[in-house]
Amino acid sequence: MRKAFLMMLSLILVVSMLAACTSKSNSKENAKSKVEINKEGYPIVDKKLTMSMMGPDVGLAKWKDMAFFKEMEKMTNVKYKFTTPPSSDFSTKLNLAFASGEIPDVLFGASLTSEQEVKYGKEGVLIPLEHLIEKYAPNIQKVLEENPDVKNSITTVDGHIYALPMVDKNAVWYMGPLWFNGKWLNALGVKELPKTTDELYTLLKRFKTEDPNGNGKADEIPFTSMKNSSNQLDGARQWLLGAFGFTTWGIEEIDDKVVYTPAEDGYLEYLTFMNKLYSEKLMDPETFSQSGEQKKAKGQANQLGLFTDWFSYFTTGDKEEEALDDPMYQPITSSITDKPVIPLSPGIYRGQFAITNKAANPEAAIRWVDYLYSKEGNELLNIGKAGDVWDWEDEASGTRKMLESPIEGKTIEDYRGTTTPDYGINVPALRHKIEGFPESKFTKFINAETDAKIKPYAKVPYPLVYLTPEEQEEVGRIRADLDTYIEQMEAKFITGAEPLSNWDKYIKTMNDMGVDKLVNIYQDAYDRWNK
Repeated sequence: MRKAFLMMLSLILVVSMLAACTSKSNSKENAKSKVEINKEGYPIVDKKLTMSMMGPDVGLAKWKDMAFFKEMEKMTNVKYKFTTPPSSDFSTKLNLAFASGEIPDVLFGASLTSEQEVKYGKEGVLIPLEHLIEKYAPNIQKVLEENPDVKNSITTVDGHIYALPMVDKNAVWYMGPLWFNGKWLNALGVKELPKTTDELYTLLKRFKTEDPNGNGKADEIPFTSMKNSSNQLDGARQWLLGAFGFTTWGIEEIDDKVVYTPAEDGYLEYLTFMNKLYSEKLMDPETFSQSGEQKKAKGQANQLGLFTDWFSYFTTGDKEEEALDDPMYQPITSSITDKPVIPLSPGIYRGQFAITNKAANPEAAIRWVDYLYSKEGNELLNIGKAGDVWDWEDEASGTRKMLESPIEGKTIEDYRGTTTPDYGINVPALRHKIEGFPESKFTKFINAETDAKIKPYAKVPYPLVYLTPEEQEEVGRIRADLDTYIEQMEAKFITGAEPLSNWDKYIKTMNDMGVDKLVNIYQDAYDRWNK
């Protein structure tokens, strides 16, 4: 027995010594790989430094071949080795990398979820960035100082920043707008758009009964929408909810108080209005079942009077210049409120750049990405240098022109996607308007419509907050059933499958599911954010 004990003790000592040697070896290796960083100017390091990066590939070109990364390497002396799974499979590959520990030095364009930031930040896989930012990233520091909402929105509950966002303070649209069919308005002699729910109802009634498409058939669909992958009515819900005082379908902040829209009395008025449209066939009966292709087929057949899309010609199939006659929906009032609201994009897209505990030189990584939060860095990331996808029309006056694509059968935008990762994904950057390009008539039209019909009425529905792991678990438990229930009940109330007289029963069911707890959790999270 004693002999066996001594043998085991010896084995433990050997293992411990090996572990100690390995630890010392790793420490020496890390020390060797640690390099001196130039705190200002370029290059970032005097001798070439190689790091690893993971990000989503949209399939147009390998990141190692992109002009952006080559230019950044030339300027900074930091070279990246890339792991770029297809964007369609990226989240799965990223989760596997986290689980296996085979994670790179940095994550770029990863769109980390708030849960991932909190979990892997707490576990030490993602390193805190705030002190690195203060010491090595003046552009990012300036963004945080000038935009407290950005700082609040990327600071987790434990007080750390684990990932950097894309920030676009010029972003206004929360979703694709509602558009009126300009041909129909002209056919009916409509000079002013509806400003109230009653006026909208009257116009939709005219769309149905006065043959505005002029084909002699009663095939007009006054108003249509569809459900997207997030179970939203393709944006239509938010636009119409604005007439009843709400900007979103779910958690919303109104004057520092958090509410759950589907449980509010104003939502009942919204359902009543939508049910009226549906029952009188002013609303597409296929709203809750049709695909985007079906909606577009109706638009191209000139059957739609009011519809959602990013731009109207995406649905109608018209040319861009013809879409100048399709006015954007004017926010309307109702008996509930005389101050309509429209959802506003917060302009913050979290989780786009993170540094992991694998990085021996996080200072170099933060200095590298800091450039993208400058005006020059944003331009390099977005459109590259002169000669890539654009050139000077007149450099002295600062005017530019887009070039023709050098790839046969490809647009210049497709070609741009081969020069930069800033195509089809969110990237870490501070968006600036790139000056010098001529504005088309359509761009001027869109800007004018946005200035008149969105900006005066827009507010962010609810800020980007972080929940604690315990709060996240409770929210997940409540919403597992609640989301499905309210989605089904909205369709039932609007279509008449469930009478609106059952509203109190509906409210009781939601309360039994824990909607009050949900609101309290998000109120606490909002209060933390607001501080």
